[in-house]
Amino acid sequence: MRQRLWAWLRLLIGAGILAALVWRLGTGAFVDGLRVVDGPAVLAALVIGLFTTVTSAWRWCLVARRLGLRLPLTRAVSDYYRALLLNAVLPAGVLGDVDRAVRHGRHSGDVGRGVRAVVLERVGGQVVVLVLGAAVLLTRPSLVTAIAGDLVPGRAAAEVTAGVLLAVVALGGWLLWRRGAKGRKALATGLADLRSGLLARGTWPGVVALSAAGLAGHIALFVVAARAAGSPAPVATLVPPLVLALLVMGLPVNIGGWGPREAAATLAFGAAGLGAAQGLATAVVYGVLTLVSSLPGIAVLALPGLRALAARFQPAEDGAVPSPRSRTNRSPGRPLSSTVPAGTNPVRDSTVREPALSTVVTARSVASPYSPAARAHTS
Repeated sequence: MRQRLWAWLRLLIGAGILAALVWRLGTGAFVDGLRVVDGPAVLAALVIGLFTTVTSAWRWCLVARRLGLRLPLTRAVSDYYRALLLNAVLPAGVLGDVDRAVRHGRHSGDVGRGVRAVVLERVGGQVVVLVLGAAVLLTRPSLVTAIAGDLVPGRAAAEVTAGVLLAVVALGGWLLWRRGAKGRKALATGLADLRSGLLARGTWPGVVALSAAGLAGHIALFVVAARAAGSPAPVATLVPPLVLALLVMGLPVNIGGWGPREAAATLAFGAAGLGAAQGLATAVVYGVLTLVSSLPGIAVLALPGLRALAARFQPAEDGAVPSPRSRTNRSPGRPLSSTVPAGTNPVRDSTVREPALSTVVTARSVASPYSPAARAHTS
């Protein structure tokens, strides 16, 4: 009941954010954001999306292998594309990651460890975003002050944000501990996997490097969206608002990724003097390009069905194609006749077997009481 209530609450919050943006800025920014998407922007989205997907899938491989799970890079890339597409078209924006975790866990024979591998992989990526977001808050306090309405200084806002995050983590650990032995076991298992899968000496440098590369790709796609939306601002001016928009994208109160991202971009662009409507249009274009970059996931979703369809038309044996006569003139339930092995002569084999067959028939005829020999003997 609580999970269902929380799911509906997340959808309502995301819808409420979008409704507030429409009420405040109108529908023009949304329409403009959809209209300005062109061919070069779509091509850039596909190329950048390939880069960010490969880096994220590689990061997943590093974490999963440290936890003792087998995960080839090709499978990780295909599963990641599938997850990105599901995240983009389904509510909450995390259902694709849930599907990815469960599928990998079932394939590996350990669903719990597969789920923890995905959670740690996502945590590794979000930590890099949080660090960069904190750097923006510390180096650009005027931007945060403008967003907060001159109520809280930028450094204090960063400290409050860090305190809230620590409180949330502590509360989660306390709730797990309150659940008793099962909760303490889950907490201990999670911490052990965190040390071995993410904080290990041979893992965390690669996770940080791949996360930073993926974040650079997301920022580049946001810059492409800003240029498509008509923003002439320099990249150095665009990066801080874009990082803040990326920072709030991890909040699970969205509708397929829409909601908090648009609100943050609107506030950040307005605070930076770039225009609130420009920020909303940029976020809309970014959302469309993100969906475009996940479209290869359609092929991943359709591949099992295509394989099953091809298997229906594949012959039962390699190189053996049943003749039309054997397919149509056979009794129900009788299997198709097999092919003649190479190097055999059916005519020669039949002549060799014929005497033995006739001998058996003659013996049966003599033994039968209704045979001519038996009747002559009785008469």
